[in-house]
Amino acid sequence: MAEYDVLTIGNAIVDIIARCDDAFLEAQEIQKGGMTLIDAGRAEHLYGAMGPAIETSGGSAGNTVAGLVSLGGTGAYIGKVSGDQLGAIFAHDIRSLGVKYDTAPLEGFPPTARSMILVTPDGERSMNTYLGACVELGPEDIDAALVAAAKVTYFEGYLWDPPRAKEAIVAAAKIAHEAGRQVAMTLSDSFCVHRYRAEFLDLMRSGTVDIVFANEAEALALYETEDVDAALAGLAADTKAFAIVTRSEKGCVVVEGEARIAVPALTVPHVVDTTGAGDLFASGFLRGYTLGLSHEKSARLGVAAAGHIITQIGPRPQTPLKDLAEVKSIFVG
Repeated sequence: MAEYDVLTIGNAIVDIIARCDDAFLEAQEIQKGGMTLIDAGRAEHLYGAMGPAIETSGGSAGNTVAGLVSLGGTGAYIGKVSGDQLGAIFAHDIRSLGVKYDTAPLEGFPPTARSMILVTPDGERSMNTYLGACVELGPEDIDAALVAAAKVTYFEGYLWDPPRAKEAIVAAAKIAHEAGRQVAMTLSDSFCVHRYRAEFLDLMRSGTVDIVFANEAEALALYETEDVDAALAGLAADTKAFAIVTRSEKGCVVVEGEARIAVPALTVPHVVDTTGAGDLFASGFLRGYTLGLSHEKSARLGVAAAGHIITQIGPRPQTPLKDLAEVKSIFVG
């Protein structure tokens, strides 16, 4: 089997993105800026209440591998859809990017997952996710040869919501480490961290995970502190390899032992939609890391990819990221 830069494992979700104001969020009792799990009835209600929408394949890890290949990397994906129309759309979209995707679809109920994403005028996104077929992802969906062929296997913290996915991740991590590969995770969401804080810390401290991606709010939640330096120190102590913390307009910090590498954010004239910013940061960093670039250059690639994605609607690049001037300058610099 061909070697891949990154294999991502995640919830295969079709995003349904619409604009709204804060009053709509209040009227629908939607938590602003987070991800809320909803049932099928709530999904139907919100779909009927929201305005005109754009439908696009999404899911955190799916977005990351899409960004990775847009930067010129090679990627594969594992995630469960149903054998329905949305599932066919998701599979077509991710394969059309050049991503290897062979996870067998679920036949019958539940249907493919979807996330109603409401974007307010400040660019903040509030996600309301029906997991659908995602909950059926299990160890039998892990392709051992594919995991062994990937330099890094990366998974999203959101996978801790569907129960059998935990077993799948632990199995994948064992295969990766036996093959001399690395495992990375993103903490995904501060609300997700609050739900699974002890389990996430165990994944790190046990060495199941080598590399951790987090934003500032997630890092603070993980260590139950309001002190950023304390959270960084905790990550330094608990990660087997290193951790990366994104800080929105403050850029990011790479934490490895006693070292702290800070990289500033790009200046973006107008934020359109923050959906996928963290996912695309991971795309850029992992592209640089698997190329053998320094942490500083890898972080700059992450910042460039994230800075670009927030200038458009939706989390998938609409033009090749490898063609961006700021990306080219990093590759040749």
